[in-house]
Amino acid sequence: METTRHFTATVYIVNEGAVALHHHERLGIEIPPGGHVDRDELPHEAGLREVVEETGLDAKLLDETDPVDAPDGERLPDPRHQMLYDINVHGDGGVGHQHIDHIYYATVSSRDIDPNGDDEADPEVWTWYDAAALRESDLDPDTVQFSLEAIDVAASAD
Repeated sequence: METTRHFTATVYIVNEGAVALHHHERLGIEIPPGGHVDRDELPHEAGLREVVEETGLDAKLLDETDPVDAPDGERLPDPRHQMLYDINVHGDGGVGHQHIDHIYYATVSSRDIDPNGDDEADPEVWTWYDAAALRESDLDPDTVQFSLEAIDVAASAD
């Protein structure tokens, strides 16, 4: 059986020491903004687009990618992590679909979430988590780890 794979981008957005997560109805978990990388779109562009669509906020990537002297090339922001997630697992253990997720960290200047689009989650399902709330939560361990890292990186960037 063939496994299909799609590239995705996720952005952990930070404002004043807290990260925004929303309850994803279908998945039943708390996640940051993100989604599929569209055809002819770069992963970091997809992540920033998803932030705007899902939150209405403009994000600034926290990019520590070193410059490269490449006159015929363009340096792209390095994701903080690249993760492979099984999305569709069959009863026999076979995996039908996976996401190759590019994870970025960014800052936003406001906590006023106002999604751009009728099919986006309501602002009421978003929560800003500071480090203490994350450590006390029952969120997925990777979500907690990435959220805490994003908060730390944003604090050191100030």
